[in-house]
Amino acid sequence: MARTPQKATRPQRMALIVHSDMGVLSNLQSTLSENGFTAIIARDLPTALLAITHHYFDVAIVSSQLREGGDGWPLAGVLHLVFPRAFVSVLAPSNGDVLTLQSAINYGVKEVYKESSPAQEVVGAILAAVDLTSKNQKPHVQ
Repeated sequence: MARTPQKATRPQRMALIVHSDMGVLSNLQSTLSENGFTAIIARDLPTALLAITHHYFDVAIVSSQLREGGDGWPLAGVLHLVFPRAFVSVLAPSNGDVLTLQSAINYGVKEVYKESSPAQEVVGAILAAVDLTSKNQKPHVQ
């Protein structure tokens, strides 16, 4: 009996979203899911750390402010160290000051997006940057 060749299934791409606002989490999760990602959400640092121990992430979107101002930056740094090939990005307040840029550099973040940006815009920019990275080109820093 002849065997029919099976299609090679592409492994599901995984994304971690860490934000304290359920509305932002829901919008990002929905948009990522529509674009072929399995999105794992976390509302706080302990839940995010637990997710890191159970999954391999291709993309991470972290709020710069989880419980208090700036506490998302060290989490982004941990994600960068644990998943060096992942596209780690941070949602930060709109004021985009020098300290935000310095934190992004210090913690190995690929992109910083305005907290007020729509989910479709953020995910679209991430997908474009990930596509560039997969073609061995460096993404630009916004």
